[in-house]
Amino acid sequence: MDDLLAKLGTRAAGAKALARHLLEEMAAGRLREGVKLPPERELSQRFDTSRGAVRRVLGELRQQGLITQAVGSGTFASAAAHSLQAPSAVQSPALDTSPAELMEARLLIEPLMPALIALNASAADFALMQECLEKSEAAQTIEEFEHWDETLHRSFAQATHNSFFLHILDLTNRVREQGEWGRLKRNSLTAERRRQYEMQHRGIVEALKDRDAAQARALLLGHLEQIQRNLFQA
Repeated sequence: MDDLLAKLGTRAAGAKALARHLLEEMAAGRLREGVKLPPERELSQRFDTSRGAVRRVLGELRQQGLITQAVGSGTFASAAAHSLQAPSAVQSPALDTSPAELMEARLLIEPLMPALIALNASAADFALMQECLEKSEAAQTIEEFEHWDETLHRSFAQATHNSFFLHILDLTNRVREQGEWGRLKRNSLTAERRRQYEMQHRGIVEALKDRDAAQARALLLGHLEQIQRNLFQA
């Protein structure tokens, strides 16, 4: 991936962060063929770079064949984006982290994020959080709810604008994709607990929108502690 970034020739910090983010999304399989990229304006705000820089990054990705652009329709990942996944799959062995170990790590790491979110989050970051809230609340299945719950927590990491937290949340989500986590979640996620999680999510997001890092940290920590209790004391 570093070789491809070098080929893109991007110099500005925000543009580099955007290019790396898009390539990592392709490598992880989240930005696959046919998936629409956010609008230029949103990418510009999220990565604190100019619209011109965004266009240059997208133009370079188009030249590499990784995206397609159609006037009036938008920008989409191409079939070639799948080619970035092969090295990732080889270099990403299965994790042997247990759900209990995962929760211990999350309790230490995730409460660090609100301080950076309060400083760095953009309007686009908050819009993504809001989308995750609405789609998780509308989810009809446990699997759909879990997907949007996972995406919400990843949106917190993204809003720090610190790649370390994104890498940590991606590792977290790999563990959550393992069968044992799913079994525990299905056994512990009652309708009442889901409502509590949804209320907690909304409280966290509202505190972040207010740039109240202390309140957001306290609410996030309480949320994670309740998940831990529900998973292992159900």
